[in-house]
Parts: sequence; C-alpha cells; structure tokens
Amino acid sequence: MYLRRIELSGFKSFAKKSEFDFNSPISAIVGPNGSGKSNIAEAFRFVLGEQSMKSMRGKRGEDLIFNGSPETSRASRAVVKLTFDNSRKVFPSIDFNEVILQRDVYRDGTNEYIVNGSKVRLKDILELLGAAHIGLSGHHIISQGEADRILSANTKERRDMIEDALGLKAYQYKKEESERKLEKTRENMNQVESLRKEIAPHLRFLRKQMEKVARTEELRKKLGFEASAFFANEKEFLAQEKTRLAKELKPLKDELTKIERGIVAARDRLEKGSRVHDLTENLRKAENEREKLRGEISQVIRELGRLEGELSAFKRLAQTAGKSIPHEAAVSFFDKLIGLINELKSLAETGNSASIRAKCNVIEKEISSFRQAHQAEGKGETAVPELKTILANKEKLAERLVELKRAEETAVEEYSTVSKAVETEKEGSHLAEKEVFEFLSQEKDVQAKISDLSHRQRELDLVEDELKGNSNEVDALVGTAFLEELSRNVKGTLLSREEREIKRKDIERLKIRLEESGIAGNADIEKEYREVSERDTFLEKELADLNTSAKSLENLIAELSEKLENDFVEGLKKINIAFEEFFSILFGGGHAKLAVKNVQKMAKKVGDTEDVEDSDERNEEESESGIDIFVSLPRKKTSGLMMLSGGERALTSIALIFAMSQVNPPPFIILDETDAALDEANSKKYGDMIENLSQKSQLIVITHNRETMSRAGVIYGVTMISGGVSKVLSVAFAEAENIAK
Repeated sequence: MYLRRIELSGFKSFAKKSEFDFNSPISAIVGPNGSGKSNIAEAFRFVLGEQSMKSMRGKRGEDLIFNGSPETSRASRAVVKLTFDNSRKVFPSIDFNEVILQRDVYRDGTNEYIVNGSKVRLKDILELLGAAHIGLSGHHIISQGEADRILSANTKERRDMIEDALGLKAYQYKKEESERKLEKTRENMNQVESLRKEIAPHLRFLRKQMEKVARTEELRKKLGFEASAFFANEKEFLAQEKTRLAKELKPLKDELTKIERGIVAARDRLEKGSRVHDLTENLRKAENEREKLRGEISQVIRELGRLEGELSAFKRLAQTAGKSIPHEAAVSFFDKLIGLINELKSLAETGNSASIRAKCNVIEKEISSFRQAHQAEGKGETAVPELKTILANKEKLAERLVELKRAEETAVEEYSTVSKAVETEKEGSHLAEKEVFEFLSQEKDVQAKISDLSHRQRELDLVEDELKGNSNEVDALVGTAFLEELSRNVKGTLLSREEREIKRKDIERLKIRLEESGIAGNADIEKEYREVSERDTFLEKELADLNTSAKSLENLIAELSEKLENDFVEGLKKINIAFEEFFSILFGGGHAKLAVKNVQKMAKKVGDTEDVEDSDERNEEESESGIDIFVSLPRKKTSGLMMLSGGERALTSIALIFAMSQVNPPPFIILDETDAALDEANSKKYGDMIENLSQKSQLIVITHNRETMSRAGVIYGVTMISGGVSKVLSVAFAEAENIAK
C-alpha cells in the first residue's frame, strides 16, 4: 500500500482531528447525504495542491475552515496531512521511508506547504507529485460531478489529462524549463555581442597606447634588476647585523637577570638583619633568668647549711644531755646520721631525685629505730620529732636544688644560643649590604653595554624603515609582482660601505628617469588595457559557452519533444486498447477510441504551473494538438459524444478514466460516488472493474452502492452530529449493507 492515511483537522465539517487509515487495496467511505464524506475527496485535492476554490466548493480559502457551531468553537486554520509509504521509492527524490505532505490554510488566506516537517513551495509539491504520477489533471481524484469532465473538456484539455495520466508532466516541465533557459540564453548572447561591440573601439585605442608603454619597459626591467639585487644585499646585511647583536645581547640579558636575582636575595638578607634587635632583647631576658636561678640556688644551699648546723646542735645536745640515753649510743647514732646527711648532700649535687628520696628513707628508718630503742629513756623522746622535721625540710630543699640546677642549665643553653644568633645576624647583615653594593655596580655596567647594543639596533631599524620606503617606491614604479619574482631569484652578497652607496645612487637615478618617462600613467593604461582585453576575452569565451549551452538546450528540447511524442503515441495506443476493453465490458460491446486532432490557434504558453513567480508567458500562433473521442454503441447508431445519454456518458467516462489509470497506474485513485448513476447490472461490472484496477492502484471509494461496498476491505462510516460536525465511525464489514439501506 502506497497511501497509509489522511488526517483532517478544522477542514470544512471535520472540526476535530479525524484519521482514515488505508490498509486495504480498496477502502470504502460511506454515509448519508450531507454527512460530509465528499469533503474527504476535497481534502485530498486540497493537500495535493489544488488552487481552484470552485473544485473544492468554495470561493476563498476561509471557506475551507470549520466556521464553528453553538457547541464547537470555530477553527483558526484547516490542516490536511497525507502519509505515504515510500519504502519502494514512489517519491524518488526523498530518501525517507515515509513521506508526509501537509497543507495549512489560515483565515487570512495564507497557505503553507510542508513535506516531512519542512516548509516548501507549491512548485516543489507539484514536481514531487508529478514524479509519482500524481498530477493536476484530476484523473486520480474523480468526483460525481467531474466524471463527465474528460468528455466535456476541449481537445487540448483532454490531451493534458492524458499526458498527465501517462506520467509525461515531468518531461513537459523539463522541456518548458529548457525552453525558458534557451530563450534566456539567446537574450544573454545578444547582450554579450552588444557589449563586445561597445568595447571594440576603446580596445583599439588602448593597443596603440600600449606601444608607447613598450619603450619604457626596458627601463622598468633594469630598475627592477638593480633594485632587487640592492635590496637583497641590504636585507642580508641587516639580517647578519641583527643576528650578531642578538647573540651579544643574550648573555648580557642573562647576566642582568642573574644580577637582579642576586640583588633581590641580598636585600632579603638585609631585611632579615632587622631581627638583631629582637634577638638582643631575647638575650637580655635569658641573662636575667640565668642570674635569677643562680640566686635561688645560693639561697637553697645556704638553707641546707643551716639545717646541717641544727643537726650538729642535736649531736652536741646528745653528747651532754644523755642521762637517759647512753652516751655511746647517742654519739654513734649522730655520727651515722651525719654521714648519711653528707651522702644526701652529695646526691643533691648530682640532681638524682630518686637517689635523694631513697637516702632520705634510710635516714628516716635509722631515726625510727633509734627512737624505738630508747623510748623509755627520757629526753630523747622530744628530740626525735624535731630531728625528723629538720630532715624532711632538708629533703625538700635537696629536690628544689636539683630543679634549680636543671633550670640553670637550660637558661645557660638558651643564653648561648641567642648570643650566637645575634652574632650570626650581625655578620650576615654586613655581608648582605656589601653584596647589594657590588651587585648594583655590576648592574650599572651591564645596563650600559645593553644600552649601547640597543642603540645600534634602533639604528638598524631606521635603516630597515628607509629600505622599506625605497622598496615601496620601486614597487610603485616597477610593480610588486615583478619585483617579488626578481627577488626570489636573487641572493644577497655583502658589499662594502662604498659599494652600497654607489648602488643606492644608481637606483635613485633610475627612479628619476622612470618617473620622467611617465611610467605611472602608462601603468594605468597597461592595467586598463589588460582589464579591457580580459573583459573582451571573457565575453568571447562567454559567447562561446552560451552558444554551446544553446546547442545543448536545443538538443535536450529536441530529445524531450521526441520522447514526449513517442511516449504519448505509445501511451495513447495502450489507453485505446484498455478503453476499448472497458467500454465493451460496460456496454456489452461497441467500440471506443481516442484520436489526435491538430488545431491552428493563437496559443498562450505557460512555462510552469500556477506558481506565478516562476511562470513565463508568451503569445504566439502555433499548431495545437488535442484529443477527440469516438464511440460506437452496440445496437445504436451513435456518431458522437453529444448523442449519448447521461448514463451512457457516465459509463464512457468511467471506461476512459479506468483505461487511463491502467496504462500508467497512479499510487492511488479516489472515486467519489462515480457509481451513483449505475443500475444493478452495471454496478456489478463496475465492481469487477475496480477490483481489477485495485491490483495496480490503491482505491478509496466514496459510495452508496452496496455492490461497490462489498468489494472493499475496509469501510469507514461518516455521520454528522449536532452543530454540523462530521464524525468518523468504526463500522464492521458485516454491517455495511445494513448501513447502506
């Protein structure tokens, strides 16, 4: 199936979106009169580019848009979409497997044509349809009132319909377009010939002027050769000088960078030298702390001496008092106790607090033992507690002495460290200051050398600017292209200063001579002569190309004309065979044929479709060929179409339309109640014919005829609900006959 579906939205009586899927060779659309089913056929005409409002039963575009009802608001536009299966390339110019044609009309009359979502022109739509054998003649959309149109049409219109049915419109478009191109080409040829005639006298004048230019050409060449050699030498000199200066500058700049970094580092060290004051203050604090600790140590040592004296006093007391305690026992106890105290003093000097505590415990045990041994002997009882207190104080003083000794050592170390730091900072500051002065001196010397080289570079830049100025002057006299060509073949050789000066003066003299010879004016003449000559040559070539193009177009037109004629003759033969066959089936015999008829008339040729901007109209007298129809009914003497009854004309038009469709079948055919005038016997013949036709083209039939409906694979019912809105109903095939009754 080529035709997949049609979608209507806001078109005439179809206010809401309605879809018809065509998945059968024959699809029938049925419904009562006035339900809007014929609007579907008109929707097909609309989306396929129909421009005649009369064919769609309207006067203007707004008439095609649903105008509203009490229940349904009016639509702002009418949209019809037609979907094709393009998997077999029915539309060869489109690479998609599905092609969707869409046309929108707005209430202001504006139309939009869309193919697969992209806006196109009406001309593009018509060319696309022509390639798929869907033309404008309407042979693929036949309404009830138009079935007779091919019989009522004049011979020329009838030929157009047949050519359209044969698929010849694409070739006619090409032929007409080629004829327009040929006419335009001939107009261009006349214009080119006129232009050549206009410039011919001026070209002759310029040739004479060019003879004068030749006399200064040699002088120009000489200046070019001399200048190119001189400029090459100067460029070589400048390049070598710049290279030399760059080599000398690089180590100086590197050295300057190194010096600047040294200056920065030395100044950083100077800034760090400002810490001397802070370090001196720290040194003073460390010295005060050390002296303070030493004073405390002296005080503790004096206190220990005092306690030792008290112990001696206790010894003397024991020696004199001992009526209760034996003299020998007391003296022995105090000798032993003084010995232990002397050991305790020695331990205090070492700073070992654990040994001091252990020794104090020994002393305490000795005192306790002595006390227990002599508890009942009088005065000894009062002396022992006092002695124990003295020993406890001595132990605390010994431990304090150890702590003070350690603090003194720390303070001494801190004082020594700060003192060394002060000396180091003072020495570093003096060295850094010296380095700064040395680096500044070196920096000044290097900058002086760099300044000398930079001055030389500026001098070279001035020489280079002067060289560019001279080069521009020579360019103006000799020509940039010529000078560049000479420069590519000349290598610079170093000359002495005297040789360079001589060359410069020679070039100046040549410039003056060349200016006096009028080379500037001659250059303009040469340029104009070259442009006019090139223009004449271009026009000559253009004329030759146009001649070639004209001959090619003439050959193409001849080929297309021959093909159109041959295909038309062959197609007409095939149509006549099918026409005779269908006519005989419908009438039970008889004869029918189409014949070519030539008529002399004033013809109005239209080069394209109704797309006005691309049309090219002209009036001329020509021999116009048309088509006549000759029929002979069985058992009747009928000599022309005018003698046929209405029913006979309907059968004849159906036979001819079906014959045209058989020869070059379009993808689909729409039959809008073309069977309305047929009786039961002819309806069966009609049904057989559409079944035969459906093997080559997809058929959509709008009908009331039960026989026709019985041949359909899909039936759509159309009814009109309140407010004049058409609605599509799903109808089972078995119910089709009941609906038709």
